[in-house]
Amino acid sequence: MPPTARVLRDIKARHGVNANEILRRAYLYVARNQTLPAQVRFQAQLQLNTFGRYTRPTTVKNRCTESGRGRGVIGEFGLTRYQFRLKALANELPGVHKASW
Repeated sequence: MPPTARVLRDIKARHGVNANEILRRAYLYVARNQTLPAQVRFQAQLQLNTFGRYTRPTTVKNRCTESGRGRGVIGEFGLTRYQFRLKALANELPGVHKASW
């Protein structure tokens, strides 16, 4: 199954966040530091505003690696509930099997 536009957008956002994380955190620290002069903090805030949309960590969303769905994702496996169930029943996930007691 080819990746959807949402999956491609999420991949782009992940790369952007990873590439700019250190610089963004440095500017955020300076902008929020109350002990620094207001002019320095203002300049840091202006620099933060120049970053693109896909450099913000909030744009990254957990998505299923199989279907690209954004809801019901089990983070440890990176799969939605349904895909997790299908793979577990097919014994494709090591150490996971259907419980019966």
